[in-house]
Amino acid sequence: MDKNKTYQNHFFKSLYITGIFLLMCGLSQAGEPQVFGDYTVHYNAFNTDTLQPKMAATYNIVRSKNRGMVNISVLKKTDSGNKPVRADITISASNLTGQLRTLKVREVNKNNAIYYLSEFHVAHEEMLNFTLKILPEGSSQSMTVNFRQKFFTQ
Repeated sequence: MDKNKTYQNHFFKSLYITGIFLLMCGLSQAGEPQVFGDYTVHYNAFNTDTLQPKMAATYNIVRSKNRGMVNISVLKKTDSGNKPVRADITISASNLTGQLRTLKVREVNKNNAIYYLSEFHVAHEEMLNFTLKILPEGSSQSMTVNFRQKFFTQ
C-alpha cells in the first residue's frame, strides 16, 4: 500500500472515530464548525451524563448531570484532505454574573484522531459563555472561538 493510501486510511479512521465521539456526545449541541484559513475547529459542549458508560470509562470521564464537558478538534486542510492537528488550547468560561473560570484541557490522541476534552461542574440552567483560544502546532496565528451553552441538570 502506498504512503498516500495509508495516510487516507488513517485520516478516514480518525474522522470516523471523531464523528462517533461527537455523535455519542450529543451532536445536537455541537456548534457550527469555525473556519480560519486552512484550519477548521469543531466543538461542542454537553452534560457528561449523556455519554455512554463504556465511552466515559474509556476516556476517564465522570458521568454526571452536574458536570459539563467541552470537546474540540482542529483539522488542517492539506492537498490530500483534512488532517487532525495538535494545538495549544485554553478554555475560559463565564456565567451570566461574570464569574470567570479557566478550564483544564487534556489532549486525546487515539488512532490518528486528535481532540481536546475539558470537564467542569455546572448548575441547573447555568448559561456559560465559552472562549476557546487555539494555536495549532506549526502556526504562529492563534484563533478564537466564542460560544454560549445552557446546561440542564434536572
